[in-house]
Amino acid sequence: MDVKLVMFKRDGQRKDFAITHKTTIIGRGEGCTLRIPVVSISRQHCELIKSDDNLLIRDLASSNGTHVNNQRVNESALKAGDRITLGPTTFTVQIDGKPEEITSARTRSAKSPTEEAEGILELQSDDSSAEYDPISALEALASDSDEDKQ
Repeated sequence: MDVKLVMFKRDGQRKDFAITHKTTIIGRGEGCTLRIPVVSISRQHCELIKSDDNLLIRDLASSNGTHVNNQRVNESALKAGDRITLGPTTFTVQIDGKPEEITSARTRSAKSPTEEAEGILELQSDDSSAEYDPISALEALASDSDEDKQ
């Protein structure tokens, strides 16, 4: 089973994250398989469990919850086209190339963009005066992990 989480940046650019492990931990913690450095994401927010013919998402007692198709879940089977929302980030599940066409999804945030940005800036260790884009940070982490594999 070929699984990807697809998201769109604010400028409309698509970004795919391949789920290659049987268990993928998603969260802001450094030990997570897929790291989203945003304060509204728990250190270990949720996990994806992949078998030959099933994909399951399980919330890991996250503060803000794991949502599938706008419904908060503790555990849920996923199918192609489902939308996973974690904090301000929304992914569309693509399984074996389905759905073929994916459109950008609106994201929701429990905090205002200003509050979210202020919380994110607290996580930065270098120039905290720079504008911070969590999607760019997520992409950078994904690029780093791709380079590590080579």
